[in-house]
Amino acid sequence: MSIHSRKTGRGLRAAALAASIAVAVTAAGCSSSDSSSKQDESKPLEIWIRQDAGSPAAQSAEALAAAFSKESGIKTKMVAVGVTDFETKLQQRTAQKDLPDIVINDTGQLGNMVTQGLVREVDKDGIAGSADLADRAWEAAQGYDGKYYGVPFNSQAFALLIRKDWREKVGAQQPTTWDEVTQLATKFTKDDPDGNGKDDTAGLVIPGTTTRGYLTWWFYSMFWSDGGEFVKKQGDGYVSAVSDPASVAAVEKLQALYCEDKVVQPASLTADSTTTHTVFESGKGGIYLTGPYMLPRFDKSLGKDKYEVVAAPAGSAGQTALAEGENVYMMAGSGNEKGQQKFAEYAASPAGQKIGLGVDNGGIIVRLPVNTKVDGAAERKDPRWDVFQKAYDTSGRNVPTLPNWATFRQISSEGFNSVVADCSKDVGESMKELAGRFDEELEKQGAKGE
Repeated sequence: MSIHSRKTGRGLRAAALAASIAVAVTAAGCSSSDSSSKQDESKPLEIWIRQDAGSPAAQSAEALAAAFSKESGIKTKMVAVGVTDFETKLQQRTAQKDLPDIVINDTGQLGNMVTQGLVREVDKDGIAGSADLADRAWEAAQGYDGKYYGVPFNSQAFALLIRKDWREKVGAQQPTTWDEVTQLATKFTKDDPDGNGKDDTAGLVIPGTTTRGYLTWWFYSMFWSDGGEFVKKQGDGYVSAVSDPASVAAVEKLQALYCEDKVVQPASLTADSTTTHTVFESGKGGIYLTGPYMLPRFDKSLGKDKYEVVAAPAGSAGQTALAEGENVYMMAGSGNEKGQQKFAEYAASPAGQKIGLGVDNGGIIVRLPVNTKVDGAAERKDPRWDVFQKAYDTSGRNVPTLPNWATFRQISSEGFNSVVADCSKDVGESMKELAGRFDEELEKQGAKGE
């Protein structure tokens, strides 16, 4: 039962949620190596990771699995499942009651996987080396009920990638506030920073599609930095905060980027990150808020000397950067639960983290180490990575811990997209409508405050 179940109504809702999870566990948590059968510590582990087969990242994952097998004696089968259809394939295996033993997946998917009963609870104190893992990373492995459902593996924070050559061409300094970002974006849009005599550059590159909640994903850092909040504590639960004055003001600034300043790349509202990566590296956009995993690609396609890494700036409420990453999830129904834990411990250990950095082959599956004994920037001999690490350590913020945050990300993305797609929309009224949807979803998830 949820820790937020002191009141009678809340207790009933939380009990219903717990019951649905129990049913999900029964329905979905039966892998080909069902834990109801005798446990076998030598049983091979099937491990899934969200990477494209044959990619350098997939090769790093294979190296991680091989190193674990060599140390533990447990055989493994590492499966690189495509980035775009990972959830679909996992749901197919769920329907077949044939889950893999291990899934390395986004922290943002934790609530979705917990509510479906796909993952086992983790005894944090029973994980070897748990004290060496960053507190913020453990926070992202924690469910709404206060329990842990994953072991941290990989973390990241966001920073600005800025065309340095363009900035110098227009005679501007590095931005330190969001208002200065807008000013620089305006110069990049209007002052022909590439010198080709054409009006073909945009200041900001934004993945604004509602698919998988992309616009919210991009907007988190700016929204929080300007005092916006998605939910706020009330009683023993939460209520929507997206229609509060600071939240409305932050969304008005987002609308202005599209409608008044007009500094965002064309077709942003249907663009996902696959598209926006290309926009930035092809010289069509000058400022891109993204993660450190893009550095190797842009070093090759654009040139290391052409762009710089700048910390996500401060807003009216200070400096905040989205923190996220991936956990090792021990899936329900495994016939080798001790093996699952051993793999999770190895992946989070200094040895596992260093393999994941991809220093030797460029296949990055650990962006920022979750293990505080590993210095990623020093291992890579690249100080730019330290900008992201410092952002994670000093101003990183995880998404709210709710039963299933992915739903709220999707709902909010639709609300934000609507006010930048139609410049005549009143942001305050639109956020009231979005707040109503949030409160309905909080009620549905058993997390509504009273």
